[in-house]
Amino acid sequence: MKWFKYLLLIFTLSCSAVSVSYGQCAMCTLTAENSTKEGNMQGRGLNDGILFLLVIPYLAAAGLGYLWYKKYRKKNPVTKKFLNEIK
Repeated sequence: MKWFKYLLLIFTLSCSAVSVSYGQCAMCTLTAENSTKEGNMQGRGLNDGILFLLVIPYLAAAGLGYLWYKKYRKKNPVTKKFLNEIK
C-alpha cells in the first residue's frame, strides 16, 4: 500500500506540471517552420498530430490497467456474510 501512495504521488506531480512542448524530427521541424512563415497552419496541425499520437498509448495502457483491476481484485467474503446477516 505504501508503494501505491508513492506511485500515485509521482503520477499526480508529473501530470500537474504540464508544459507545452513540441517534439519533431529535423525534417518535420523545417517543414513546419517554413509553412508557418508563409501563413499556413500545417505546422500547428503537425504538432497536434504528434501530441495526439503520444496520448493514445497512455490511454490504452490505462484502460487495460482498469480492466485488469476490475477482473482480478479480491472480494472480501467477510463483508458479504455480514451484509447477508443484516438483511
